[in-house]
Amino acid sequence: MENLISVQGLCKQYGDFALDHIDLTVPAGEIVGLIGENGAGKTTTIKAILGLIRPDSGSISLMGAAPGERDALEKVGVVFEDSYFYGGLTARQVDKILSGIRPDWDSGQFQSDCRRYGLDMGKSIKDFSRGMRMKLSLATAMASHPRLLVMDEATSGLDPVVRGEILDIFLEFIQDEGCGILLSSHITTDLERVADQIAYIHRGRLLFQRSKDELLEEMGIVRAPAAVLDRIPKELVMARRRGGMGGSAALVRDVRVVRHLLPDVVVDKLSIDEMMQFYGGSERE
Repeated sequence: MENLISVQGLCKQYGDFALDHIDLTVPAGEIVGLIGENGAGKTTTIKAILGLIRPDSGSISLMGAAPGERDALEKVGVVFEDSYFYGGLTARQVDKILSGIRPDWDSGQFQSDCRRYGLDMGKSIKDFSRGMRMKLSLATAMASHPRLLVMDEATSGLDPVVRGEILDIFLEFIQDEGCGILLSSHITTDLERVADQIAYIHRGRLLFQRSKDELLEEMGIVRAPAAVLDRIPKELVMARRRGGMGGSAALVRDVRVVRHLLPDVVVDKLSIDEMMQFYGGSERE
């Protein structure tokens, strides 16, 4: 399977924060959800992939090219958290401006998507709702017929109806198996709905990149006295919470193995959100 994005050993130092040897891939035909706490390094990683910042070390391949190369960037549609257009412009003016500076711009596609998304081509962008501005950004990204969409908090702050519409667009986009999406989001329920893989960045390090279905099926939380948790092989334990009001607990990689080893212990399934909350507030193994 072709990787549209391939990141190996990415390092970037900013004062007291560093990306530490990030390895990340986005295969064609898949949506990769990028998760992590605020300040974990998600946006920095995306900027490096797009060639907006220069890594200190490591390698990045964007559809076989180096970040920042025109041939690669022309095949990428990018949507950030909010519209980057001047509020006084209209969608019609955006179309005219970009058609004059982008040789790959498809006005017909852009206008069709604006109609589909219910956007008034003659209305000032400053009068659009947040959801309308996000749909405009998405229409702009799609107008160049990209193979890859890179989304940084694209559904943040949107109501459930608009988020659902945008997620449906993502699922429609990857019906073309040559296309893929890197979707950074704090809304983990969105990722549980559409993502094929989950990549988790924590304090500048990529903890894992795994199939979403395997992640939700295999990972779990064991709640038991510390002496019982000590019987779980260390290679199965991702994090532990010792004592306190919630008692002792462990985040484990494979609930089936743990249930076999400790048949009398309750092992709970968890959501991506619960996994992040547990891992972020626990001792790492």
